[in-house]
Amino acid sequence: MNRVVVAVGSSSGIGRLVAREFARRGDRLVLAARTAQALEEVRAKCAAEGAEVLVVPTDITVPGALEALAAAALDRFGRIDVWAHTAAVTAYGRFDQLPGRIFDQVVRTDLLAAAEAARVALRHFRSTGKGTLVLTGSVLGHITAPYMSSYVAAKWGLTGLVRALQQELRDAPEIHICLVSPGSVDTRIYQRAANHLGLVGRPPPPIATPERVARAVVECAERPRREVSIGRLNPLMRVGFTCLPGLYDVLVGPLMRRLGLTDEPVAPNDGVVFAPDPSSATVRGDWLPDLGHLVRTAAALPAAVGARLLRRAR
Repeated sequence: MNRVVVAVGSSSGIGRLVAREFARRGDRLVLAARTAQALEEVRAKCAAEGAEVLVVPTDITVPGALEALAAAALDRFGRIDVWAHTAAVTAYGRFDQLPGRIFDQVVRTDLLAAAEAARVALRHFRSTGKGTLVLTGSVLGHITAPYMSSYVAAKWGLTGLVRALQQELRDAPEIHICLVSPGSVDTRIYQRAANHLGLVGRPPPPIATPERVARAVVECAERPRREVSIGRLNPLMRVGFTCLPGLYDVLVGPLMRRLGLTDEPVAPNDGVVFAPDPSSATVRGDWLPDLGHLVRTAAALPAAVGARLLRRAR
């Protein structure tokens, strides 16, 4: 397709797969995240797919960083057709016990930086008359859960921002803003979260694969939709939150403690909220079995058993 795609948050998780998916479609890529080493790994994978790739290490919370990213993309490729923004961090902790600096940084990363990305992308799209911005929301942009107040506040804000921008763009039919809102996803955002709760978080079931979310992001660039919800229980949770708020509030605390937290203790820490952890620049969080590995193992099993029996026969 030969589009120019700016992919923010492409060093790990969903964003890493988004970059690969665009590369497979023949797009030219501008990859951005905080970790240069991880970006180089993704660049190599995308280049192996035949994509032309520019790597721009970027801390999206630094003033001017996203404008510099857009300028680098325009300098290299001359235009931006798609801006896919998947960067996010989170934190666990009771609101009054979570340090304000962590709360503020989660909101700065997940909401204010996403807003700045939208501002930068839309200015360019307005100048050219077309373009697609894909932002990553969450089911927690429509419902709430205890112990994740900073993330909930940021994602609710992002959902509202996207709706307002979609209304403002009714005069520009070739400019699209899409919101991809997953529920639980098998990534390491839970283990890498800042934590002042004392227990490691986990994604409550049902858990979607990051591949599914990445495909939704890329499909929005090809066939724009206002919002895509990923998660079988997302609609049910939203109905319960809206129509049965009393019952929802009674149940959500015990369910969060049972399904959204592990029994693994953890000391207070900042996670990757302020600085990246290069060792965690992976795709999956190991919350789901690797079905591809299981299939490959099962396929190889008869040959392995046969070889062992043959050796014994000898």
